Parts: sequence; C-alpha cells; structure tokens
Amino acid sequence: MIEAELKARVTDPGAPRARLGRLAAGEASTYQDTYYDRPGRELTSQGRELRLRVIETGGVRRALVTYKDPPADAASGSKPEFETGVADAMVADVILRAIGLEHLIAFDKHCVNYRFTARGREMLATVVTVPEIDGVFIELETMADEPGLATALADIRAVLGELGISERDLTTEAYTDAVTRARTRTRHDARQ
Repeated sequence: MIEAELKARVTDPGAPRARLGRLAAGEASTYQDTYYDRPGRELTSQGRELRLRVIETGGVRRALVTYKDPPADAASGSKPEFETGVADAMVADVILRAIGLEHLIAFDKHCVNYRFTARGREMLATVVTVPEIDGVFIELETMADEPGLATALADIRAVLGELGISERDLTTEAYTDAVTRARTRTRHDARQ
C-alpha cells in the first residue's frame, strides 16, 4: 500500500485546527524518530527510508519500524510504506546497527492526530511542530493502492481545501532535510 500524503506549512494553524476539531478529537503525541542508512547513504540516495519511531501518548509508549520505498508520486512524495510494531525500541536499534546500519538523524516531533472519514476514506490529519524547525505543519494522509493513488491525492487536496489550506501552502520538504539544515546553521553560527 502507498501512503498518499500531502504536507503543508501553515502560517495560521488556528483555523485548520478548529476545523479538524469539528471532525474528530485530537490526540497529542510525541514522536522520537531515528532514521537509519548504510555508511554509503544508499537508502537516502535512492529515496528510501528506514525509521524507528517511539510514540508517547498519554504516558504510554510504543515503537514502530517503518520502511518506505522511493516515491510512487514525485509531485507529492507519496511512498509505499511497510510498518510493524516492535516490543522494545532499544533492542530494535541494536539489531539495526548490528546489521551495519547507522543513525542518519534523530529528532522529536510534537503531533496532534485527528482520525476521521472524508470522501469515503479513512484519513489521518496530523498537526506537527518540530522544535528545531520554524512553523507548524499539517499532514493529511490515507492509504491507497497504486491505481487509486491519483484519486486519493485528489481527495486529500479537496479536504485540505475544506480546512483552508491552499496549494501554495504545500511542501515536499522532508523533516530530515529541514532538521539537518537547521543543525548545520546552528553549528555554523556557533563557530562565528
């Protein structure tokens, strides 16, 4: 399955949050994401991702390992996704490093998730802040098979429009890239 997803950087998150609140109750979570790659960065250069995510919601922690193939849709960056729960994130990290993978980058995301049905699809809207990145992001996703991806993305665009989010707000910039850039600036400023 493909995670059909669009992400927007919103300048005024109040209105979309209020509209989302009318669709579903929000659930606040903190994600601790660690991305892995081989020493030669083959996964990254091929557009693939391997992530270990620890999610804390209301004092309960759970961990997921996610692998994403290169984008099935270049314009949106939507990728086939394979995900499974793991009992112990520390053990998963040891295994991933033992087979030759390295930490590429790790960072926290503060999220409020809204699950609802729109246009006949189960959707997940996530309001995201990353402490190292300026701004607030809204991600809207649903699962689709490859033949249905274009329709799923059209449905997502329509729902984003209903939330007051326009095409000009959309971004395909990865959080990994934005955090890397922010850390590079911080190191550069510290040297000055």
